[in-house]
Amino acid sequence: MSTFNDPQAVAHYADGPLRQVPGFLALQQMSQLLLAEHVPAEGRVLVLGAGGGLELKAFAEAHPGWWLLGVDPAAPMLALAEQTLGPLMARVELLEGYIDDAPDVRFDGASCLLTLHFLDAAQRLHTLRELHQRLRPGAPLVVAHHSVPADEAGKRRWLQRYLAFAEASGVNHADAQRTIEVMIERLPLQSPEQEVALLEQAGFEGVELFYAGFSFKGWVAYAG
Repeated sequence: MSTFNDPQAVAHYADGPLRQVPGFLALQQMSQLLLAEHVPAEGRVLVLGAGGGLELKAFAEAHPGWWLLGVDPAAPMLALAEQTLGPLMARVELLEGYIDDAPDVRFDGASCLLTLHFLDAAQRLHTLRELHQRLRPGAPLVVAHHSVPADEAGKRRWLQRYLAFAEASGVNHADAQRTIEVMIERLPLQSPEQEVALLEQAGFEGVELFYAGFSFKGWVAYAG
């Protein structure tokens, strides 16, 4: 069973990013500020990998005029998002599926946080191209996820730092150590240079790094 379909894991999902992602709340704030540089006051924003609705809530609270589409393949996570959003659901639509299931319309901006590191290079490029297709020219895309050096030593060094942060935030030591081996074995991690190349290959321009928190990196890019 996928973690995002496990009822117990979903119930405690909101605790994870705060304990495992350095500066998680600031990442959300920076993301909405970068989007707001180009998204109009009554703009449309696509949130891919909407998860439990944390960034949907942050975006909706910061921008009362935005209409948001949240896309995620896990129905339990979307149910959690609906609970998280409460009355903000009046300006949010939730869609179960992947980027290919999103309507082929031009959004004013998009985000994909803590999601792309689950996809291999081919899937990631396809996803980025589909995002690009759904953005108006010049619209911003904000992404953030694990990105570490390509060499094995560098990968382990930065993932150990990530886990040290998680442990310092209350994650059990044994669980943290098991996590690093699972991540190295299962996650198709890309280096920062590879991430930028994929964004550019998908048609994005002006790629800029705006966030770095140990093994996590975040970029803003614009639809060409």
